[in-house]
Amino acid sequence: MLRDHRALMVTFADKVAVRDHVAAIAGDGVLPRVLHVLEDPAALAPLRLPTAYVVKPSHGSGVAVIVSPTAPAEARLPPPEHGWAYSHVRPEHAPGDHLAALGHVWLSQLYGQGPNREWAYGHVPRRVVVEEFLGGPGGEVPDDYKFFVFHGTCRYVQVDRGRFGTRTQDFFTAGWEHVPLSGGHPWATPPVSRPDRLDEMVDLAQRLGQDTDFVRVDLYDLPGRIVFGEMSSLPAGGDSPFEPESFNSEFGSHWTPPRRYV
Repeated sequence: MLRDHRALMVTFADKVAVRDHVAAIAGDGVLPRVLHVLEDPAALAPLRLPTAYVVKPSHGSGVAVIVSPTAPAEARLPPPEHGWAYSHVRPEHAPGDHLAALGHVWLSQLYGQGPNREWAYGHVPRRVVVEEFLGGPGGEVPDDYKFFVFHGTCRYVQVDRGRFGTRTQDFFTAGWEHVPLSGGHPWATPPVSRPDRLDEMVDLAQRLGQDTDFVRVDLYDLPGRIVFGEMSSLPAGGDSPFEPESFNSEFGSHWTPPRRYV
């Protein structure tokens, strides 16, 4: 965050621009379909949207509105002033004027505490992105697979399940050996099985991260396709809790930052 100010970091942080990077390396078949990119959030209100979709800002992380019929019946959107969060609601509970109000709040905020922390987000054009909903086998929100790529080699895989329910989080080596590490959420019970297309996902993550010393590549393993999520050079602003703490050194042992970034 202090030394790496390459334009590539901004590309990775930008939910719109990163699509060109991914398409150039892996083709656009791994990208989620974009329905709209809006500079004015007010344009959300009159849109006729499908029954399932995702709305998120282009310049931040940790926030999205997921709309699908599989959301809990009681789920509702947060008040706009508290809208920098993940939400999953049914179409009838996602009125356009509320989405527009959330969008206005998102675009008014500088994510990452400005240029002195996660500086790259401050250089991303602020827009609202509407994408296709990526559903699992039963139409549910799919698991998140997050690949930690150091110098073009994937060393660890983080799996997050149940983001909108009982959330679990597990870490594995690239060969799918469970790592006795807690990142703040309990491990899944029963244990997460090795994905059939793990090798394919690892290969894709490594190709996407080949041009930098470290990046986390997020993917979804869906029926019939692997889909790109995002790339994060600064997961949790470098402040993710690892327990036991020794895994800070374990993760860092795979990373040799260059003496100078160019």
